[in-house]
Amino acid sequence: MKKYKILTTIIMIIGLIMISRASETKNLTKAVSNLTFTPKQEATVKEQHTICIDPGHQAKGNSQTEQVGPNSGSYKAKVSSGTAGIATKKPEYELNLEASLKLKHILESRGYKVYMTRESHDVDISNKERAIFANEKKVDMVVRIHADGSDNTGITGASILIPSKDGQYTSAIFEDSSNCAKYVNENMQNNGFKVNGIFERSDLTGFNWSQVPVVLLEMGFMSNYTEDQNMSSPQYQEKMMTCVADGLDNYFKNKK
Repeated sequence: MKKYKILTTIIMIIGLIMISRASETKNLTKAVSNLTFTPKQEATVKEQHTICIDPGHQAKGNSQTEQVGPNSGSYKAKVSSGTAGIATKKPEYELNLEASLKLKHILESRGYKVYMTRESHDVDISNKERAIFANEKKVDMVVRIHADGSDNTGITGASILIPSKDGQYTSAIFEDSSNCAKYVNENMQNNGFKVNGIFERSDLTGFNWSQVPVVLLEMGFMSNYTEDQNMSSPQYQEKMMTCVADGLDNYFKNKK
């Protein structure tokens, strides 16, 4: 009899446990069914701008000539050899590519799509061909990287060249080129770089064949001993190219 009572008690306890768990499961199912799930929103994709970087010159110049503009009767050498450093003895084409690759890295890290006219020295690409390359890519801006030279070793400072407002071939791209140049100039000066000014040019083949906005940065004078050394410094290049990238950021941010 005693064993029967114990067995009955165990059965009752098991029954109560099963009833309790069933109730909890029912309540949990009800609670889950009442939850409202909000689908994850897709992140807003920032418009990706495209930039063509043209590191000026190449290992060997090409003295063959090409038209300075479409249907022009004037001809210039396809690409000159450039200058060289008075202190470093570094050829300009090497310096231009060093700085250009830094600019490429900075821009790509900010989400830009970047095209390079060259990424090595052993090429033969004329100024006309460089402009046509950017046209075919339909880029939003071309940045041409160069360095200056002068018989006067005391001259220093960067310069920014843009297509002429009244140029036969460049009037359509003047405004955007000019606006971009102003932002680059502002950022460079605010960061301690000497900029001699923004200059319009109607005689540059690379401008005249361009159908997209373009700015050309002369980083400084390789004919000045100190400036030549500075321009070969990776830190100096990084700082200057960051100013160029900041100028592009400002240009696209404020472009109507």
